Amino acid sequence: MELDVLLLSRIQFALTIMFHYIFPPLSIGLGVLLVMMEGMFLYTKEPIYEKMARFWTRVFAVNFAMGVASGIVMEFEFGTNWAAYSRYVGDVFGSALAAEGLFAFFLESGFLAILVFGWDRVSSKMHFFSTLMVSFGSIFSSVWIVIANSWQQTPAGYHIVEGPSGPRAEIIDFWAMVFNPSTVDRLSHTLIGAFILGAFFVMSISAFYILKERHLEFAKRSFKIALVLGTVSSLMALVSGHSNAGMVAEQQPAKLAAFEGHFKTEDEGTGLYIIGWPDTENEEVRYGVAIPKMLSLLVYNDPDKPVKALDQFPREDRPPVKIPFMMYHVMISLGMAFIGLTLLASFFLLRGTLFEQKWLMKTFVVAVIGPYIANQAGWISAEVGRQPWIVYGHLRTSDGLSEAVAASHVLTSIILFGLIYVMLFIVWVWVLNNKIQHGPDDVQPATTSGGAAHQGGFKDVATMLADPDRGHALVSLDEGSDAVEGEEDDVNKEDVQ
Repeated sequence: MELDVLLLSRIQFALTIMFHYIFPPLSIGLGVLLVMMEGMFLYTKEPIYEKMARFWTRVFAVNFAMGVASGIVMEFEFGTNWAAYSRYVGDVFGSALAAEGLFAFFLESGFLAILVFGWDRVSSKMHFFSTLMVSFGSIFSSVWIVIANSWQQTPAGYHIVEGPSGPRAEIIDFWAMVFNPSTVDRLSHTLIGAFILGAFFVMSISAFYILKERHLEFAKRSFKIALVLGTVSSLMALVSGHSNAGMVAEQQPAKLAAFEGHFKTEDEGTGLYIIGWPDTENEEVRYGVAIPKMLSLLVYNDPDKPVKALDQFPREDRPPVKIPFMMYHVMISLGMAFIGLTLLASFFLLRGTLFEQKWLMKTFVVAVIGPYIANQAGWISAEVGRQPWIVYGHLRTSDGLSEAVAASHVLTSIILFGLIYVMLFIVWVWVLNNKIQHGPDDVQPATTSGGAAHQGGFKDVATMLADPDRGHALVSLDEGSDAVEGEEDDVNKEDVQ
């Protein structure tokens, strides 16, 4: 059997990016929650909020490290498997990814050490500022990634020039490239999905503690804060999803037709399928349950205006239907479930009986799987629905491949990457489980003063990172001076007596 290098290269990139995308949404969502928790600590001075921030910071650090490690691979794949594509979009992607590195990655990595290691070494306000910068940096990083990806979907602010290796896109209007027709809609939906994941992750672990009757005050406070973010974000996802559908209908009508299994244009309003199985051979949706004229109403605010179907496009320009249809409907179904679940929990919270609902707590323990699936399903539907284009309307996916890569090489790399990713995933789960089983540590009263014991904050942290032995020596000197001061106080008391 002859191996298809195009199919294998697509599978390879899908494998690496789907594994990587397990981690960044959680980092973004947890980062926002850390800001909320530490902000509550600054406002109320209650040690429980510092306890919460310290615990979730440790979880955040583990997830952040996995995200960085898994993301490096994709940059090499652009050059090895997709050299023609890299030449075509290099000017566009180079500016966006350079901006991410300069403005986002350095921001979050620069303050990450203070976030993780700066407890008791910098003031509480400085630590909160570091948390804020890490959260902002993770969000800002996603901004530039989504801008680059959105340009592939709806190119703008460029022209095509002939180079020695063929045509390539050059930016002529940087801000038109940044604010291309799909950037704002896709970015808002992506970030909201990350907020939902972060909220459900915290609610899952908190519900586990509540059911086990461990760390109850910590778990209940964490759950409440996450529930607020989860409820608001789930409702916002409904709004941003509707806006996205309108944008896709205008900019990529063939993709919307694939999402809805809409094969043939009708003379009347188009229905919206709730469930069904697309039959591409007979060009129909089998076992379909549809709401009449609803798609027309949602897209055009006119129930009688027909939506353009796949029969309006040449066959060679039509996207696949089965995968985008199924993934799109999985994402929407889960999104509606998030709304129902968070609103129900909010109702019980207002009644003061939320944590007495054991069945609901059990539901939240496993419900964290939903946002992971929804985030993956959304990206799969968006990327497969873009086919056969790698740059929509300009460069076909088949034309973006590297000429020198053999199918056997790609297959070997898929197997090796698969094994490595399985091991990394096992390590990630094992480390997270250890931290969850250990639970939050009690905060000593001395540490809630915002680092008063170490007024040299920045210098101490920098010294410890650069020279651990010297850093520990500084800490020992501080502790020794504290002991001497204590002894002097005792002597003074004896003198007075």
